[in-house]
Amino acid sequence: MNLETVFFATLLSLVAGLGTGLGGLIAVLHRPGRRTFGFLMGFTAGVMISLAFMELVAEAWALQGFLTATIGFAAGAFAMFGLDFLLPHMRFGEKEIHAPDSAADPAVSAVPDDREGCAPAGEKGWGRGWGKGRGMGRHGLRRAASPPVEINPRLLKTGTLLAIGITIHNLPEGIAVGAGYVHLPEFGMFIALAILLHNIPEGIATALPLCQGGLCRWDAFRVALFSGFAEPVGALAAALFLKSFEFLIPGALAFAGGVMMFITLDELIPVAREHGHQHSVAIGIIIGSIFVFLLSGLAGI
Repeated sequence: MNLETVFFATLLSLVAGLGTGLGGLIAVLHRPGRRTFGFLMGFTAGVMISLAFMELVAEAWALQGFLTATIGFAAGAFAMFGLDFLLPHMRFGEKEIHAPDSAADPAVSAVPDDREGCAPAGEKGWGRGWGKGRGMGRHGLRRAASPPVEINPRLLKTGTLLAIGITIHNLPEGIAVGAGYVHLPEFGMFIALAILLHNIPEGIATALPLCQGGLCRWDAFRVALFSGFAEPVGALAAALFLKSFEFLIPGALAFAGGVMMFITLDELIPVAREHGHQHSVAIGIIIGSIFVFLLSGLAGI
């Protein structure tokens, strides 16, 4: 394997990562309703589940047997669980808290709704009742458990937590593209195309809570856009590493599958279902899976 392979794997992952920017643009120009949001998040969950099992784990199994596939999958899932538990981050604009609600940190959003270029609270579909009945504020974030603090530190905390969450979520997708391309360019291209389409709803889910929380629409779009840039970092790291240790490619594919499965079960599906319209979520998961089946068949992968 030469450096040209590393370059194209990284470039392909960059293209896939731009899907989050497209999703963010859709979110700020035409905000979807809750039913549509549930369907889109279900779709992306279906893509992730099918991609993890049908392609990544199955390919690892075919290359080095069930033991490598099992160990790689388990390592990816539990590594992600450890990072998710230890590192505080934001999950699509909602702070993830592992302690009891009574010990929750103060809310992490303090931007007023009436800033120029921001979406005002109360807009159809998302302004009212976001997180209602779940101990959530009207912007989808935990209500403050103590008096508000100064705005700048809270904004800094919000940005830091969101950046951590985005990095955790997108790096393994880049690893999947990088490992897939190193193994077989056509396989990597297939994974990148599936992730590109998966990233569009993810970009919507990233931008919507930010926009609703008071962040200016185009700032929310930029956050969604730049969130995708974590993917080529993962692809570059995976390709460079596997360039020297090609025998680890099957394990790396299974590892990426385990990480993607944990993210789907821990974040995508819960976020999709928490606003109701469970049938829309289920239909989205089914259609996302069908999409991967058809894409795999047409691509001959």
